[in-house]
Amino acid sequence: MSVQTENQKPEIRPADTKVVVAMSGGVDSSVTAALLHEQGYDVVGITLQLYDHGAATAKSKACCAGQDIYDAHRVADAVGFPHYVLDYESRFREDVIENFADAYVRGETPIPCVTCNQTVKFRDLVATAKDLGAESLATGHYIRRVEGPDGPELHRAVDAARDQSYFLFATTPEQLAFLRFPLGDMPKDDVRDHARRLGLEISEKPDSQDICFVPDGKYASVVERLRPEAGEPGEIVHLDGSVLGLHKGIMHFTIGQRRGLGIGGRKGAAEDDEVLYVIRIDPEARRVVVGPRSALATSRLRVSELNWLGQGDGPPVEGMEVMVRIRSTMEPVPGRVSAAENGGAMVELATPEFGVSPGQAAVFYDGSQVLGGGWILRNEQRSEAA
Repeated sequence: MSVQTENQKPEIRPADTKVVVAMSGGVDSSVTAALLHEQGYDVVGITLQLYDHGAATAKSKACCAGQDIYDAHRVADAVGFPHYVLDYESRFREDVIENFADAYVRGETPIPCVTCNQTVKFRDLVATAKDLGAESLATGHYIRRVEGPDGPELHRAVDAARDQSYFLFATTPEQLAFLRFPLGDMPKDDVRDHARRLGLEISEKPDSQDICFVPDGKYASVVERLRPEAGEPGEIVHLDGSVLGLHKGIMHFTIGQRRGLGIGGRKGAAEDDEVLYVIRIDPEARRVVVGPRSALATSRLRVSELNWLGQGDGPPVEGMEVMVRIRSTMEPVPGRVSAAENGGAMVELATPEFGVSPGQAAVFYDGSQVLGGGWILRNEQRSEAA
């Protein structure tokens, strides 16, 4: 649980070590702050106000809402360390919400939590913590920071069900040197036990589940308000070119989707073709292309904005064997990653995956270690496998 830094002299006491803790108002970040305070560190809690306070107050299952800001302050007050609320609303809108809406206009499926960690939480909050004279920034993420032979490494959490490494692939080496993740070695049940032992009133608070800036869970209304063009109607077309119907905006679709297409089976189609999936989205033509599941099989893909945490500056041009995760809900699968032009990478999967979606992330692992990752641009090749 120690947050001692590499350059910190062993004789420096925890009381002389300032640690900023990012507090969302949930159980995980509250326990992180309380445990560090219990160990004697000079803890400063910071909560970010990321979007309209009034609208947020009505939501109970999203992080950084009005109630969550209040809960974070209650924990800090009860435990006995200072707590501040920073207004990052304009930064959050520009870097996360606008990016989220733009992705749907491009026919992609974004991951706003990754973008939030990448920008306002780690880029901006790390800078703020340093300005405050902190030795480190601690968060309640379920991921491990391990000292390796070449410096700090990012590893999957001990509790595989809570592992958040997929959402933190964009953490840079410089940020990792300053960040601490005290909960990475704990299962969730132990964290809640600590919350009860420490007398935290939020010990039974449910985990956040929704996108924080979508109060009613209907992301399409947010996208359409910001980018009306994503709600313009268009055709739903089969791979064979036949028009099957009309849709009410490409923002309602994602690659691999099979429910809610608004079309039935095709007359005279073979049984394997009865169930249709979204195969690709053509934003320029406002067209949604559908077909059988076999058309989704992808064995090769390209990623952009590669963030590399492994040895060297990136994967070799000739490639290296890795485990690849292309969705947060899946386990890593065998693959090969090689360096590509413009700071990107090519990924070859040992076995085709179905429903690889642009806008999602491909994250690379060596055992439990996170080697890095990038944003999926497009499907380069599809297998003929069914």
